[in-house]
Amino acid sequence: MANTLAHGLIEARLAACVNLLPPIQSVYRWEGRIETAAEVPLLIKTTGERYPAVEAWLAEHHPYDVPEIIALPAQSVFQPYLAWLQSETLEK
Repeated sequence: MANTLAHGLIEARLAACVNLLPPIQSVYRWEGRIETAAEVPLLIKTTGERYPAVEAWLAEHHPYDVPEIIALPAQSVFQPYLAWLQSETLEK
């Protein structure tokens, strides 16, 4: 599923790059029960302008009812990388 989500985000030009991290095991409470699940975290590189669309797309395509979606502000970004990121996430 992680690979499908990553490819979908790139194909939709919502992200310039998606890193699939090594699988992790998560333990959490869901609907009153303690659950354990193997998960693959994704690092999604996008712009602040595209974030709302990324969030909406993930909410629609992710198999979880409540996927973990967290945006972190970038304090500094290498300008050539930022230019590439912006060009790859332009709506066409």
